[in-house]
Amino acid sequence: MKTFNTLNSICLITLGMSLPLYTQAANQDWTDTVNAANGQTVYWNAWGGADNINGYIQWVADQVEAKYNIDLEHVKLTDTADAVNRVLAEKTAGKSSDGSIDLIWINGENFRAMKDNGLLYGPFANDLPNYKAYVNPEARQSLTQDFGTAVDGMESPWGMAQVIFMYDTAQLSQPPKSMGQLLAYAKAHPGRISYPEPPQFLGSTFLKQALHELTPHKAALLQPVNTIDFDKVTQPLWDYLDQLHDVAWRSGEVFPSSAEEMMRLLDDGEIDVALSFDVSAATVQIDQGNLPETVRSYVFTHGTIGNTHFVAIPYNSGATEGAQVVANFLLSPEAQAYKQNPTVWGDLSVLDYNKLSNDQQQLFDQLPSGIATLSIEELGTTLPEPHSSWMEALEKEWRSRYAN
Repeated sequence: MKTFNTLNSICLITLGMSLPLYTQAANQDWTDTVNAANGQTVYWNAWGGADNINGYIQWVADQVEAKYNIDLEHVKLTDTADAVNRVLAEKTAGKSSDGSIDLIWINGENFRAMKDNGLLYGPFANDLPNYKAYVNPEARQSLTQDFGTAVDGMESPWGMAQVIFMYDTAQLSQPPKSMGQLLAYAKAHPGRISYPEPPQFLGSTFLKQALHELTPHKAALLQPVNTIDFDKVTQPLWDYLDQLHDVAWRSGEVFPSSAEEMMRLLDDGEIDVALSFDVSAATVQIDQGNLPETVRSYVFTHGTIGNTHFVAIPYNSGATEGAQVVANFLLSPEAQAYKQNPTVWGDLSVLDYNKLSNDQQQLFDQLPSGIATLSIEELGTTLPEPHSSWMEALEKEWRSRYAN
């Protein structure tokens, strides 16, 4: 099934029929929200580390300005936790209105931290017109469980990501397709394999990917980390990394800082395999001339980690109406299809394809496939994210063992 349905409900006006009262009230509420958003400035705190994603956010800003007279300002982050800490500091200082942040690109442990500390506005997401029309919350668990934390309408989905690997077909005919094969390749070709340094997000995700494959206690990963025997569950991971680092790029003493650096190292011929959480990363970099056209993407045989990412509104936002209108626009077929274009971003849509009209489906059907972008079918099995509490625990243990 394609992952992208409209509320083909009895609410449509036909000959002699009027809207039910509850629908009229909902429509009026949303009209009031849109009217209140007119002229607002929305400060969107979002990771700013990729030019193509920054370009997409600027396109969104242009659209909501033209459609709704909203001034959307992208506050570029290197770490989403910085924004979470800022909202927490404002709450501690008693700043309960007109906060500095109106919208945050968020998921995982940062969402859990905001929810647990009462830093979120809402619930709002399930009432957005485009959520009700086009999102099927039963399509995948990650729409309602964010790294094991119930979403409860406190954040609105706007994209899906999955770990992919990249290699140059001109240099490598059969890339390693499991953690075991990756280690065997690294031993046979010392210095050619690496991964980003935790706590960089992709580096931490590599640890979770490896742990999911290596540990015999997979069910434990879905539980809060303080409820299981951490040492027992993770020992296979540390045994694996001890071996990998001995034969890794720069002997495991230095690690790439990001997916972008890994792709530069791949382009320079320093490493043979790069990874990203952006399924169209290779296509985008090829299109920009940063990778050779012979680079291709792939996933591991038994699947790779994937998740849904969201936008949330802080409890003290001074532009909650504008933030909701932006979140709703992000869920429009227009915005989702443009985002999924592999030369724009390639981020997978959260809309249910079967809820779209024929014209809306065409927006997705006509997208270019991307020279190095995997299809939904080729992406294969999406492995679930461990409970959000695992991230910090794995990062802390990794740094105690390997950080210089």
